[in-house]
Amino acid sequence: MTLHVIAEAERCLLCKKPLCVEGCPVSTPIPDMIRSIREGKMKEAGKFLFENNPLSAVCAMICDHQKQCEGHCVQGRKGKAIHISSIESYISESYLEQVEISKKEPNGLMVAVIGAGPAGMTIAIEMAKKGYSVTIFDANDKIGGIMRYAIPDFRLPKTLLDKYENILKRTGIMIRPNTTIGGALGISDLLRDGYKAIFIGTGVWRPKKLSIPGESLGNVHFAIDYLKNPDSYDLGDTVAIIGMGNTAIDVARTLLRKGVRNVTLFARRHAASANEEELEYAKLDGAQLVFGKHPIQITKQGPIMVENIFDEEGNIIGEKEEKTLFPADSTIIAVSQGPKSKIVDTTEGLKTAPSGLLLTDDDGETTLEGVFAAGDVVLGAKTVVDAVSYAKKAAEHMDKYIQDKIQHERQDS
Repeated sequence: MTLHVIAEAERCLLCKKPLCVEGCPVSTPIPDMIRSIREGKMKEAGKFLFENNPLSAVCAMICDHQKQCEGHCVQGRKGKAIHISSIESYISESYLEQVEISKKEPNGLMVAVIGAGPAGMTIAIEMAKKGYSVTIFDANDKIGGIMRYAIPDFRLPKTLLDKYENILKRTGIMIRPNTTIGGALGISDLLRDGYKAIFIGTGVWRPKKLSIPGESLGNVHFAIDYLKNPDSYDLGDTVAIIGMGNTAIDVARTLLRKGVRNVTLFARRHAASANEEELEYAKLDGAQLVFGKHPIQITKQGPIMVENIFDEEGNIIGEKEEKTLFPADSTIIAVSQGPKSKIVDTTEGLKTAPSGLLLTDDDGETTLEGVFAAGDVVLGAKTVVDAVSYAKKAAEHMDKYIQDKIQHERQDS
């Protein structure tokens, strides 16, 4: 164990009212973790974290800690906040090598999980712990969803996700890769084959477009597509990125690592939506940031930009007439994503909001009985820890739904 981790744990005040826990979307038991590591009980600390959040090793690496646990730390008010993420990362990664998931006796009931991203992985583990036989269906060849195919390896090593795949298999969870529900198989097929409940956690993979001329040109690409396989792109020496959120930052830092010499990100407003730490890393890597401009057209020579006009409160109230070409070999659009519609288009009774996001009630149940959903496909593009939090709640309600239905069937018979 590194001195840094020990020293950070020793600095913790173990507050009676831990604001760090309140700041975490999944209420990570930070005081329990700290006490255990102080006492040298690494396995106990790891179990606390994993039981609360199966993806704790992932969240420790990629969460926006400044807005969550560390941003709420009392120590940070007058000095330096406890580096909770380092402690959690060290413990969680070590625990993955020896994790043992306690499961109830098999109940003989099957549940299906569509999507092997953070929400799907979480609910699969939670339902397996309750004694269910779980099968995950995913359109990709490997598990991880957005974590594997949209977060660069330098932020989240794929070897970590491989460890999770081994954990899922050891737990008895079946995985069907390269299987799109809404293609050869549909929701009705799963219900026919005896799955008592279905969870949809397919994420948001449809890029949002700008709806301006030039988006279909050969030198224009969408961020979510690029991040899936950066090595398949030849983008030239100068790239313009439209957007300055976390995905745009991931694209910029990946481009610079792939040898692109000039990378510039454009934001409509005077501030970026990406978290500050990632923004600073992007600047350190060599990315240029331009604020207050947006494109009105994309050409083979690059995007044509106009400058926005703001009021005193920072709201966009118009744009200047002058148009400026930003010379670029390629342009990448990174202005968020929405859900694909295959499942909805092939499933009668499954309804969405105008945005295409699945509609659910407070229990996570969709408009189709027995079909639940959580994560980005319901919330829009959020964080991994948000997906974990909502998936855990959905698991509780899925279990209750199945047990209540079985009880009613027994009473009717």
